[in-house]
Amino acid sequence: MHTTIIDPAIRARYRVLKGGREFAYTDIDPFRTAHLVIDMQNAFIEEGALLEVPEARDIVDNINAVIGGMREAGGVNLFFRFTTTSTDHWPVYFQSFQNEEFAKSQVEAFQHGSHGHALYPRLDIGQNDLVVDKTRFSAFTHGHSDALNILRARGVDTVFISGTLTNVCCELTARDAQQLGFKVIFVADANAALSEAEHNSAVNALASWSADIRTTEQALALLRGEGAE
Repeated sequence: MHTTIIDPAIRARYRVLKGGREFAYTDIDPFRTAHLVIDMQNAFIEEGALLEVPEARDIVDNINAVIGGMREAGGVNLFFRFTTTSTDHWPVYFQSFQNEEFAKSQVEAFQHGSHGHALYPRLDIGQNDLVVDKTRFSAFTHGHSDALNILRARGVDTVFISGTLTNVCCELTARDAQQLGFKVIFVADANAALSEAEHNSAVNALASWSADIRTTEQALALLRGEGAE
């Protein structure tokens, strides 16, 4: 699991902007809160997988703790699956940032019905939880996920974010969520990247402008109404 470190200068700066407070959100309504579990799929998590993120295996227990806490508090859990159809459906990514062989392998890994596309079996997925496909990094990219419609229909105003990769799909989802009007709680020790540097660069950027950075324990306390700094 990553060691999350917020740069003291960054922390001092955002605390000044918040009037001396560490957190923007200390009082949430669990019934209007959703936990977005991002891309915890076999192709990212299994040992030897195409896009293996080793740290992602270490955050499963924390993610499950948040899932359970959210369920108990009356919120909703949404499990997102990165989904592909062909390299043509996103050429600027598949054809510009990857060689042809790797792009083809990634598309095959994340297609419906593939082993890689499936959610990691250790996740605590309940019958009332939702599974949502997305075909871009962010869960809120217009036309590539039903996330926004689902959350608005349920009256959700706050989102907790966990999953992988911290600095790609999780970070971009958090940024978009904030800009769309959601309160964002980024559960740092329930997020995983390919390196400490990438994890912490994302966390520090989000802390400045987009999200409260919380631990799993703090996130659960928020759900219990114990969110004061």
